[in-house]
Amino acid sequence: MKLGVRLHDLESGTIDQVIDKCHQYGFTNVQLVFKKALKDENGNPLLFNEKTALEVGKKFKENNINISMLGAYFNPVHSNKILVENNFNYFVEHLKFAHLLNAKYVGTETGSYNDDKWTYHEKNQTEEGYLDTMKIFHRLKEKAELYNTNILIEPAYGHVIYSVEQLKRAIDELNSNNVFVTIDIFNLLYINNYQNYKEIFVKACQTFKDKIKIFHLKDFYVEDNKLVQTGLGKGIIDFDFIVQNIKKYAPESTLVFEGVKPIDIVDSACLINGLLNKYN
Repeated sequence: MKLGVRLHDLESGTIDQVIDKCHQYGFTNVQLVFKKALKDENGNPLLFNEKTALEVGKKFKENNINISMLGAYFNPVHSNKILVENNFNYFVEHLKFAHLLNAKYVGTETGSYNDDKWTYHEKNQTEEGYLDTMKIFHRLKEKAELYNTNILIEPAYGHVIYSVEQLKRAIDELNSNNVFVTIDIFNLLYINNYQNYKEIFVKACQTFKDKIKIFHLKDFYVEDNKLVQTGLGKGIIDFDFIVQNIKKYAPESTLVFEGVKPIDIVDSACLINGLLNKYN
């Protein structure tokens, strides 16, 4: 088990600036979303292409920073089909050039009929929604196999692949050695099931085991009948339980802070590093 962070939660900036920030916080594993984390010298988002992938990969390797996942998240059921195709091609570019970044995995969630809001829509949890999404993932799988790179699929309650059972159906149907899983327990919860988070988490771990390459670590509390994310150790999640089960079922995975605010990162890292030392 290794600890990592979504890079743009630390800082967005030039390659050298984000590397300095990783060193400052002590992270050697990152989840990298190019257009959110990296900027060129003029402050514009750094475009992802063969040249920039090679440059970033070289500098990260020189600084002993490993890219645990390239984030190229897109909505495969967005109503704008031209946008879907453009984002599909953008994801494929990541698959094609991931090796230049020494990255094994390119990740995405599974989308929502609410388009850019990425929130619950009644059509998400339908057979039509599942089939629409899987058309895209079958195409992505073929590209992953072509470029010998791997896809990470992340379920979320508000999205089309909304449960452990639905994700298992998708993984079984894709039936590929180039398709793996990201588990974010917070994303699988809503107001009517959050009290069962331990049961859901264990079910995910038992179902996918070493197919899980990334775990997103989040904590939350309940306010006004909503789940509100907070710093790790400040909410209701029992992280001793979480890390213990990761160790049992997916010990080679990377545990990534996602959406943890900078003010909470040091305390959150202290908590998780203590548990990694306990169970590694």
